[in-house]
Amino acid sequence: MKVLLFSLVLGLLVASEGEAQTDNSQFTGRWISHYNGADNVEKITEGGAFHTFMRYIEFDEENGTILFHFYVKEDGECIEKYVSGTKEEDFYALDYAGYTEFRLVSADNNALIAHDINVDGHGKKTEVVQLFGSGDSVDSENIEKFKNAVREKGIPEENIRNIIDNDDCPEE
Repeated sequence: MKVLLFSLVLGLLVASEGEAQTDNSQFTGRWISHYNGADNVEKITEGGAFHTFMRYIEFDEENGTILFHFYVKEDGECIEKYVSGTKEEDFYALDYAGYTEFRLVSADNNALIAHDINVDGHGKKTEVVQLFGSGDSVDSENIEKFKNAVREKGIPEENIRNIIDNDDCPEE
């Protein structure tokens, strides 16, 4: 009987491991846009909704929210934006450039890799993969992880755009 009870408890523990949620609040802080890749390059080139110059991301796990502080360029001028969203099952839902789902693919203290699915006001779906760094450079390992995420989403590598080299918006 003890063996059966032990097996049941062990089985429940193993099953609950797969359901554990990551606490993304540890990644709150200064993040800088480095690279974007998208199946629709118009969205990530200058003037596109996802040609963004990220400055800060706040993950609030307690309230199930996310806040982005970034700039976009309109007619060559840096326009400051704040966009918030709410946590759903495995993504954050944002009302930005239509409807956007934001997911973290990979995260450490130096780099965040995110996958966005955007459906704009015309119903056009776009897949975007973004690489953010905590500083002005990211290591080659995180760049390779980013490129792998781009490939996994079926985005051609020629659709990757360097964002940081075009970032002349204010620091904060």
